[in-house]
Amino acid sequence: MKPLLACLPIALAAGMALAQAGQPGGHFIENWDLDGDGSVSPEEATQKRAELFTMFDQDGSGGLDPAEYDLFDQTRQADMKANAGGHDKGPMRIVNDGLTLPFNDTNGDGTVSRDEFLGRSGDWFEMIDRTGDGVVDSADFTRPGG
Repeated sequence: MKPLLACLPIALAAGMALAQAGQPGGHFIENWDLDGDGSVSPEEATQKRAELFTMFDQDGSGGLDPAEYDLFDQTRQADMKANAGGHDKGPMRIVNDGLTLPFNDTNGDGTVSRDEFLGRSGDWFEMIDRTGDGVVDSADFTRPGG
């Protein structure tokens, strides 16, 4: 098991307090806000995506094959259920959709290369940044009008 994968349960548990406190997107922000300023920048999103890619590229091939992507999918779903109340709708669906195989497999070969995964970071970030202010924070997870 890769050392980063061994740390996954600790990282996943770290977001529980914010997510349970009801802060919109709290679990996402807790895990993706690398400098602790309460928001996620495009650079942080790209860096975190790179870390995730490395974590799930179990064979070090530079690509996430279908089996590795299945593990990535299962881990994300377990994380959502345990730490974000299982919510996979609205803004959290956007977060999840941008991490899926279909979104990231730009050449359609069934394997996602590091370049493909990181190359989609900007598109994914823009989808999550619903306020268009260049950062992802709790405002991006708030329902319109409330």
